[in-house]
Amino acid sequence: MLDSMEASLSLLGANERNLPMIENELKVKLALRGSVLEVEGETEAVQMVADVVDKLSELHARRMPVDKITLRYALSLVKRGELDRLDEISFETVAITHRGRPVRCKTLGQYEYVKAIREHELTFAVGPAGTGKTYLAMALAVVALRNKEIERIVLTRPAVEAGEKLGFLPGDLSQKVDPYLRPLFDALYEMMGAESYQRLQERGALEVAPLAYMRGRTLSDSFIILDEAQNTTPEQMKMFLTRLGTGSRVVVTGDATQTDLPFGKQSGLLHAMDVLADIPEIAIVKLSQSDVVRHDLVQTVVKAYDAYERKRRGLTDDAQ
Repeated sequence: MLDSMEASLSLLGANERNLPMIENELKVKLALRGSVLEVEGETEAVQMVADVVDKLSELHARRMPVDKITLRYALSLVKRGELDRLDEISFETVAITHRGRPVRCKTLGQYEYVKAIREHELTFAVGPAGTGKTYLAMALAVVALRNKEIERIVLTRPAVEAGEKLGFLPGDLSQKVDPYLRPLFDALYEMMGAESYQRLQERGALEVAPLAYMRGRTLSDSFIILDEAQNTTPEQMKMFLTRLGTGSRVVVTGDATQTDLPFGKQSGLLHAMDVLADIPEIAIVKLSQSDVVRHDLVQTVVKAYDAYERKRRGLTDDAQ
């Protein structure tokens, strides 16, 4: 039973467009008659639907946002018998954007990622596109700056050429590099607004720069984020990690499946995770396709590529 039309729209979507997702995930047939959701299927599956509807209705009644992403993740949790864990991630606000919108984790993977950053001075996070690696790290950095836990935020990424040559781009070095840093600018603008961003940059509390600019520096009392770290070499990664100064926190993010390094060149991100795997003071968080919180199609694309790579590796192994 859905207690209101508002709850029905939140859980099932306009024109009940979320019904096919529930049907496909839990192998049931659904029909909404007024505020009554009729479910046909195996007893266990019917109970899962009831549990999901009850849990999301409870969240909705407590004024928590319940969207398609939340529904999709609730369905994955109920199949694992972990639906109650949705409460762990629903009621904690990571940050507040400059427009007053709360930033919350949407998956347990994201929840563990945020927890790792808070509890460790150095955190590695790897996972596919759309899992919120950069955005959540940025949110925590802004919170730390607002709370005066740090003096500045330093954002960096390697300016690796993804099929195009920097030398052929117009403009000076800054103009050539800016497109590589644009995702970092976009996340910052959303978190703090353009005016605050400009003021912080003018007083030196905010720095966005290519990785090459980090050489020879010691970064103290800073929140440092290295984005797209799969495109670093082992030498670059070692250089970056040794920039850590007192009172600083470092987050290294990347997607091992999307490296733009020359063929045969080892990724500094994967190399560092191997070298540092047994150090308890360092957190290594691995996000998966179930943590993708962008458009549904992104998760579908990630799954398709994973399946293709597994099939290709299987064929290669058979050939050998």
